[in-house]
Amino acid sequence: MATVLVTGGAGYIGSHACKALARAGHHPVVFDDLSRGWRDAVRWGPLEVGDVRDPAALDAAFRRHRPGCVMHFAALTAVGESVVDPAAYYGTNVGGTLALLDAMRRHEVPCLVFSSTCAIYGLPGRVPMDEDTPAAPINPYGAGKWMVERLLADYAAAYGLRTLALRYFNAAGADPEGDIGERHEPETHAVPLAILAALGRRDRFRVLGTDYPTPDGTAVRDYVHVDDLAAAHVLAAERLMAGGAGGAFNLGTGRGTSVLDLLRAVERVAGRPVPVEFAPRRPGDAPVLVAAAERVRDALGWRPSCTSIDAIVETAWHWHRRT
Repeated sequence: MATVLVTGGAGYIGSHACKALARAGHHPVVFDDLSRGWRDAVRWGPLEVGDVRDPAALDAAFRRHRPGCVMHFAALTAVGESVVDPAAYYGTNVGGTLALLDAMRRHEVPCLVFSSTCAIYGLPGRVPMDEDTPAAPINPYGAGKWMVERLLADYAAAYGLRTLALRYFNAAGADPEGDIGERHEPETHAVPLAILAALGRRDRFRVLGTDYPTPDGTAVRDYVHVDDLAAAHVLAAERLMAGGAGGAFNLGTGRGTSVLDLLRAVERVAGRPVPVEFAPRRPGDAPVLVAAAERVRDALGWRPSCTSIDAIVETAWHWHRRT
């Protein structure tokens, strides 16, 4: 059993990763300032409340728990918000990671799994995108994640840190057992927004852009179930702790789902219509983001187990309906 410090472990993907770590026999320790996470999502290990930019708080957590690996989820994650407030995004996502890496050096923690994103690819010249697709982010969120990947490479070369950056596409769904699910305040993600509209908890779902160069004019995304993402993080941590090489891998299904396709899936699962409003494109959004994820399969043995959009939506629907 290994102790793993999970920054941002009270958030959506981080909390699912903590459950997956515990199931695999490890001991997750959550480090989270609770600004966008939830105390009641911390169920599989202790909580250290602190800001990832705070060296003193990081030092206290490292001294108390002596982790063998870090999973780094702590970040601001809304693309649109990053465009209007880039200072917050670079300060937290890049500055916070730099503080974390320096704390790892002080406490001789050799391994880090980083929550990266397909947003580093920007407007790719080919789809699906593999890991050789040039990084060309078009918003501060993606740019900051790409800067962090460069930090990791430089720290690996200079200090021997072993890191794996997992570039995931659109996280979606909820824990099938109903323990945890997707909550953001405010909510900005498509699957919960569509479900909340179907439940009558929001007036309507806003389709942001109908003039993209896609079959139905709406943006196309590769939705990955959050439990599959969590499983990949556990495999990555175990690889690093066993002395395996680092790198960067895409996490996706290879299947594209348009916004209108997603709405139809929600309506099928819910058995009711989703009220819709059509609106202009959101700044910083790419038309199509779909993964080529063969490398992670070969390196880690990871294969997503929940790949149909209806199955992904169904887990989210059951969680939101109960909450």
